[in-house]
Amino acid sequence: MVNAQKYIDENETIRRVSRQEETVWINPDYLPVEVTDGLCQLVVSDEDIADAEARLTRFASFIRRCFPETEATGGLIESPLEDIPRMQQALEQAYGCTIPGRLMLKMDSHLAIAGSVKARGGIYEVLKHAEDLAIAAGKLTMEDDYAKLAEPEMKQFFGRYTVQVGSTGNLGMSIGIMSAALGFRVKVHMSADAKQWKKDLLRSHGVEVLEYTGDYSKAVAEGRRLSDADPMSYFVDDEKSVNLFLGYAVAAKRLKQQLDEQGITVDTAHPLVVYLPTGVGGAPGGIAYGLKRLFKNNVHCFLVEPTLCPSVLLGMATKQYEKANVRDFGLSGRTHADGLACAAPSGFVTRILGNLVSGDFTVEDARLYDDLRLLDSSEGKRIEPSSCAAFAGPRGLLTLEDSRRYCAEQGLTEEVLANSVQIAWATGGRLVPAEVWEQYLATVLD
Repeated sequence: MVNAQKYIDENETIRRVSRQEETVWINPDYLPVEVTDGLCQLVVSDEDIADAEARLTRFASFIRRCFPETEATGGLIESPLEDIPRMQQALEQAYGCTIPGRLMLKMDSHLAIAGSVKARGGIYEVLKHAEDLAIAAGKLTMEDDYAKLAEPEMKQFFGRYTVQVGSTGNLGMSIGIMSAALGFRVKVHMSADAKQWKKDLLRSHGVEVLEYTGDYSKAVAEGRRLSDADPMSYFVDDEKSVNLFLGYAVAAKRLKQQLDEQGITVDTAHPLVVYLPTGVGGAPGGIAYGLKRLFKNNVHCFLVEPTLCPSVLLGMATKQYEKANVRDFGLSGRTHADGLACAAPSGFVTRILGNLVSGDFTVEDARLYDDLRLLDSSEGKRIEPSSCAAFAGPRGLLTLEDSRRYCAEQGLTEEVLANSVQIAWATGGRLVPAEVWEQYLATVLD
């Protein structure tokens, strides 16, 4: 157990966090990419990311065959990048803030198959596991058309194996839907924070859903224990998986292509600022890492977490990493942002981002619904409450003293920020049922 009071007494930001206040933590260990390059390459190399990208391309014909909604993207799972100028104006008016430059929405909320950012890492890890099994059994070569994996013979082969995962919802959906499509037996261990509609959707795909009264950590621990006891089972570990991380990292190359297609330059005079809703840290960590590899010091990556569950912030700020549990700091960990309800962070991610991430904003639950309504009324776009955490970044960047200081130190002057692109990374929403949307739109918290 971490001596939380020691950190609360010594650090003003942690003190504000323990009081459930909206704030920003600026990373004191943030370093230029050229300083961190060597160590980063030893942990996750550019070649590793390129290999992951190539694997996703090999699977495109299979995905296209099994999921016709990916036809337009040639079997690649990718989301739109769209301007949201009316939302930018609405945020400025609602919060009395200034959001310089161009505000855009990266709509991983609308990714095919799983309807969330977890479709990137979760699906990638399942595909890699399937490829490894099939090649080892002599049923596949890398030169084959991977559409053959949809044949009954291959489904029968994969049916001998089980895939398991612990989840608050979105990761479970990506793992469950893709594993079931390949023919795997699937068990998703879901915490008390998981929404009922997500459990129901998984069961409709033939996935076994095991429910726990405890939090995310309990679901993960039980899933890992049961999987370890079965030699035919594979556990997808959101807290430790390099493969998940690689699937997310590929998103950076896809984003660069989209920026290029829209004629958007990223350089010193035209910086990129990205805000990533964060739970255990896997998805935002992988995306941030990939972005830093590509855009170097011209991209500034901020995480965003609920005030009730800022586990990654606490793990990084205290350097206690996976040992930092929000409950030790007097926080419940229970939040309406169900996709971000992870009481303890990934040790792997908090360590690898130690010198790369710029900071971490926190956001009150009530703001999630306020911003959900703002986005719906201004742009006609709907993303789930967890996704709306991202908007705390652009409205807070020049409002909070510590992030203003960061901008000054990094040369992000008023003139430079006027030429910036700020991206709110939406993490889920496409599969939300109509009746649940109505509940979200009607939810007002004190």
